[in-house]
Amino acid sequence: MLQSVPHGGNLSTAIAQYGRPREDWLDLSTGINPNGYPVPALSADAWLRLPDDEDDLEAIAANYYGAPAALAVAGTQAAIRMLPQVLPAGAIGIGLLTYGEYAPAFAAAGFAVQTFVTETLSDLAADFTLVPGQDLPAHLRYLVVVNPNNPSADLFTPAVLLAWREQLRARGGCLIVDEAFMDVLPASGLAAHTADDGLIVLRSVGKFFGLAGARAGFVLAAQPLRHTLSLLRGPWSISGPARAVVRAALLDTAWQTATRSALLRDGARLVNLLTQAGFDACGTPLFAWARQADAEQRQHQLAAQGIWVRRFTHVPSLRFGLPANETGWQRLAASLPLNTGHTHV
Repeated sequence: MLQSVPHGGNLSTAIAQYGRPREDWLDLSTGINPNGYPVPALSADAWLRLPDDEDDLEAIAANYYGAPAALAVAGTQAAIRMLPQVLPAGAIGIGLLTYGEYAPAFAAAGFAVQTFVTETLSDLAADFTLVPGQDLPAHLRYLVVVNPNNPSADLFTPAVLLAWREQLRARGGCLIVDEAFMDVLPASGLAAHTADDGLIVLRSVGKFFGLAGARAGFVLAAQPLRHTLSLLRGPWSISGPARAVVRAALLDTAWQTATRSALLRDGARLVNLLTQAGFDACGTPLFAWARQADAEQRQHQLAAQGIWVRRFTHVPSLRFGLPANETGWQRLAASLPLNTGHTHV
């Protein structure tokens, strides 16, 4: 049975718990670009007509990602729910600390979920450790890798991932790579390798483009799987207005170039700020993460100052998103001296 999974972006929880009005919060609880794509004015047709599933959105997406083809879906979440319905059940490796929707979706469909940790988390108990260059466990048929990982920021190279793809393909399985945070690091992506069986890549417009409300994403995979998923997806899964906005964002190369540079700078600034405050921090251009033995206390201290960050419970840790402007950066910096006496693990 599927269960509710906690996520960032739950500012209403903080408002209810701390009694501070919404406008007084600095919400850093997600890894979404706080300065997302400037949504253009839309034609009335985008609202009045049925969404056109045969428009050029998928071709534009394939070109943007450097993939042979793409299938548009209602966000990565839709793909996560569909994939267990179309793949033969088997043992699947999923990170102990990663995006939380994968394990319950595959477990509910009868897959034997095996948890893994990376070498940076090897002190934690899991079914196996995922080590670059080493063979996967022999019984494993599928492997899910969020790359870079959310929240630990682990990043595997294409060569390492493709070697695992070959192992799994030989067993009649496949590698599933979630590249929701890959847009700032396009050279590390696997889109170009998705024409053949054994590899499924999921992409999202919610993080880099900041278009989380559009609920749009893409599956990059071989044609037979894309066809099967398209039948399961059904018609009109992405609204007309969302299609129009995503299309514009994927075509705006000037905005993409400028935003990559800004996020690389801001991501490094965030990790540096946290490190100077005593956190053992690492990150991607869109968020920073720190293991904290006293994560609950630190989250509470920040919340008391109107700053909301994501806390993970099974691996005590905090994830910080990017402030949207200099006022936010200064507010975060002023809050962090509380952490100089922290205890991390």
